Amino acid sequence: MRFDLTDEQRAIREAVHDLCASRYGIEAARRAADGAAGDALWPELAKSGWAGLGVAEPHGGQGLGVLELALVVEELGYALAPAAFLGNAAAGLLVAAAGTEQQQARVLPGVASGERRAAFGVLDARGDAMLLDPDAATVFVVANGDRAVVADPAKQRMESLPSLDLTRRLVKLIEVDGEAMTRGVQRGLDQVEVLVAAELVGVAQHALDLALEHAKQRQQFGRPIGAYQAVSHRCADMLVAVESARSAVLSAAWTADHQPDQLAFAASVAKALAGDAAWHATASALQIHGGIGFTWEHPIHLFLRRAAASSRFLGSVDEHLERAAELGGLGGETTAPVAAELSGAARR
Repeated sequence: MRFDLTDEQRAIREAVHDLCASRYGIEAARRAADGAAGDALWPELAKSGWAGLGVAEPHGGQGLGVLELALVVEELGYALAPAAFLGNAAAGLLVAAAGTEQQQARVLPGVASGERRAAFGVLDARGDAMLLDPDAATVFVVANGDRAVVADPAKQRMESLPSLDLTRRLVKLIEVDGEAMTRGVQRGLDQVEVLVAAELVGVAQHALDLALEHAKQRQQFGRPIGAYQAVSHRCADMLVAVESARSAVLSAAWTADHQPDQLAFAASVAKALAGDAAWHATASALQIHGGIGFTWEHPIHLFLRRAAASSRFLGSVDEHLERAAELGGLGGETTAPVAAELSGAARR
């Protein structure tokens, strides 16, 4: 099957890219890392109607799909934008997949309009949860593989958590108090996993672009450092990893919209490839930049931090490799060595 984006999908991606380039650049990410800026991009995204891309029309959305959401999230990942859009979209996907009609009617119109924003987090076995960027959210949606909970922020006990990703705020919800959802939770989580993978592709692409720009401009012995094989081969490996991950994410997003019974496998493959590509690209970009890449002033460490944090959100690369192996019929004693071999091949 030959897959390509439609003109409308390309237009969505280009519009988000242009908005981020004009309103939210590296300096904004630095300010967010210093705790000096909130999510100034959110009102623009909501006003443009992108918050409602994945929400059904009866609930005030545009009734598009995970693929369109993934295109938006990839561009936001490229810009290192905060998690407001991702969290809002993820909450909407969970409620649409697992919520009752009453819960959907209460939550989804706000998700679609952006006027009553939702935040998303991961629920643990003790009933606590880790939540991404909850500021200004009027509803929390937290989930694990078995159940999800819709919660009122006013009724929760929260405490701040340190975050590896300096551009995002994490909080812990202690003994989440809310309404449970149990049907279709895993399908909703797989859709969210595709969005996380899309964000990682955006992070990896920006790291690659920074590395290429530096390799062209920085000179050693009268030649751009990109002319030397040690650098050019590393850049080529980064490109292969990024494009492979993007293909897997687009495939998983299409699968979510058209073949949902096959989504679990596709989502795990996408997350494994995207997580590995993001770490490989950001770490390699840091190396290509040399000494300046290790300084606080250069932004590459912000991309590396986002790659490391997001690649572990909702399951690590290794966990998704094992899940993909099991879903592919390689369960039991063969799962671990096969996953290890696949992981090693991806890193090579």
